[in-house]
Amino acid sequence: MGGETEIISNEEYEDRAAAAHPGAPLSLDRVSELFHEFLEAVARPKHEVGDGRNLAERMRAHLGSAPGDQPVVKAAYAPYDLPNVHLAVERWFEAVEGRSYELIGMRGSTHHGDLTLGEILESADRYNRFVIGAVDYAHLPVSPDDELACVSFGFYLGREGEDRFALLLRGPADEYGRDKVEIEVLAEEREFAVRLLDEINVLVRELNIFRGQILSFEGSEFGEGLGPFRFHRRPALTRDDIVLPTGLLERVERQVAGVARRRERLRAAGQHLRRGLLLYGPPGTGKTHTIRYLLSHLPEFTVVVLAGTSIGAIGPACALARMLQPALVVLEDCDLIAEARDYGGGEQPLLFQVLNEMDGLGDDTDVAFLLTTNRADLLEPALVQRPGRVDLAVEIPLPDAEGRARLLGLYGSQLDLGKELTEEVVARTEGTTASFTKELVRRAVLVSAEREAERTEAEDVRAAVDELLSDRDRLTRRLLGVRDPDEDDAEDGDADDEGWLPAGGG
Repeated sequence: MGGETEIISNEEYEDRAAAAHPGAPLSLDRVSELFHEFLEAVARPKHEVGDGRNLAERMRAHLGSAPGDQPVVKAAYAPYDLPNVHLAVERWFEAVEGRSYELIGMRGSTHHGDLTLGEILESADRYNRFVIGAVDYAHLPVSPDDELACVSFGFYLGREGEDRFALLLRGPADEYGRDKVEIEVLAEEREFAVRLLDEINVLVRELNIFRGQILSFEGSEFGEGLGPFRFHRRPALTRDDIVLPTGLLERVERQVAGVARRRERLRAAGQHLRRGLLLYGPPGTGKTHTIRYLLSHLPEFTVVVLAGTSIGAIGPACALARMLQPALVVLEDCDLIAEARDYGGGEQPLLFQVLNEMDGLGDDTDVAFLLTTNRADLLEPALVQRPGRVDLAVEIPLPDAEGRARLLGLYGSQLDLGKELTEEVVARTEGTTASFTKELVRRAVLVSAEREAERTEAEDVRAAVDELLSDRDRLTRRLLGVRDPDEDDAEDGDADDEGWLPAGGG
């Protein structure tokens, strides 16, 4: 009996066999094919081509061609630069009439952060893998009091006249191990994309949120929020707030502020602007307080503060100072890294890396370095081996009798101490620090408050002196920077004034 032969595929044959014989095992090849079909179905977005949500379709409609046909040009920035890049992109679109954009996000994969723009568009176009979603934002501090919502993953579908382009802005992300801010531009002409990125780079410098700010590194390469930075409010100290030997503050001001005031004359005379100042002396004598006074009178300076082991970030700090000059780089407690090795495993101490970075700035760079230490003896060998990095070393000594009297007047301005009591306290507190005097006045007020007196009397001040000078407060004195004659200086830590800067922001 004749008839037509039906030709079917192996897959269809196995499907029919499975239907005719339920429970019969499938071949391994068929199992593999079905598994891949299952994975594709799971990954496939619900919004398909034609519904207005497909990313490839949206890109094609905007660009007028397949997304993968145009070249992609990239630029990268430091992880903490996301606010600067975000502002630069926004300003670029605002700068010229006829520029506009639509900002869209993306969803469809939990791991899109490690894909380039080209890979994203290829996957979207070939597999319908991605769909339009919400834009990702990061809320980052831009001053001690303000935050800015920055695009951390979003596509700008831009227009400039007849030109159409796509710009992807993404910030750093821990989960993908990406420690940089990236911009990728897809345009019909590569020259257009290059020009766009060059103009944005100029705006990043012009609009830089760090300019004129006081920033401290928090000791991590890059973490939450802005990364290594914390913003601080600028101090507001006057000359009357500083108690130093006659002529000392004037020397410091001339080295830091004087060079800035006379920068044009110095440049015309062929003199360099880069300078280094070392403040040294016992803990608690006013090194940090002196720096805070300088910052109060240098409002145009960008200040980067590094302390202790965070001095290892000297490279990024110098790069920032160079870009935002006039700038001041403060290196606190340099003795703590005098013998510490750098993070790269090199043989030289980290302090040598600091000095090399200082030397790497050009002579016409208006950047001042302020170093503080309690142990100048630990720094001296390195400074001698690298001459010229620090060109002025100033000792901040323990206050003499006149200084202690002035400190009592400064911290006890609301108390009626009187000449006789002041002279008595000054005589008893020889060898003490400014920090000691500040705590002495505070403790005297506390003593009077505990006995519920309306005002602080001489007996309260004497009680505070007796307590602080007693044997049981020996450690307290050391923590306030006071050395007992029979104790070794080498074990003392820093107990300078109060905290580095007033609390604020970050």
